[in-house]
Amino acid sequence: MNTKVTVELQRLPHGEGLPLPAYQTTEAAGLDLMAAVAENEPLTLAPGRYALVPTGLAIALPPGHEAQVRPRSGLAAKHGVTVLNSPGTIDADYRGEIKVILINHGQTAFVIKRGERIAQMVIAPMVQAALVPVATLSPTDRGAGGFGSTGR
Repeated sequence: MNTKVTVELQRLPHGEGLPLPAYQTTEAAGLDLMAAVAENEPLTLAPGRYALVPTGLAIALPPGHEAQVRPRSGLAAKHGVTVLNSPGTIDADYRGEIKVILINHGQTAFVIKRGERIAQMVIAPMVQAALVPVATLSPTDRGAGGFGSTGR
C-alpha cells in the first residue's frame, strides 16, 4: 500500500539544472538526493574524512511528517561512503537547504561530482511522545538486559 503525501520542494540557485529527487522503482521507499557541488569543483573525500554536501533543495513537509536522510547502499558497499549521522532527520518546520553529511570509510579517496546520487530521502509520519515520569517501570522478561544479552 503506497500512501502519497504532498511535499513542497524549492530548487535553490546552485541546484538549477539538476534532476529533482525521484524514486528509482515503483516500490522504492527513498527518493535519491544528488550533490549540488559546482561542475568545475568536485568534492574529494579522503579516507576517514567527512563533508557536508549540498543538494540545492529545500522542502516544506506537512505537519506530522519528517524526512530521513539515509545512505545509498551502493556507495556504502562499493566505496565505503555513507551518511555519517544516519538517519539524518529533517523536521517539518525546517526550511533550510537539505545537506548530507557523507563520510568515507573506504581505503581510497572518493570524488563527488555534480549530480551524483549521494543519499536517499524517506518521508515518514512522525509521532511525538508524551513523557510520564514514574518511580518504577513495568517488568518484562528481558528486564535491563541489553548490549548482547539476547545473543551475539
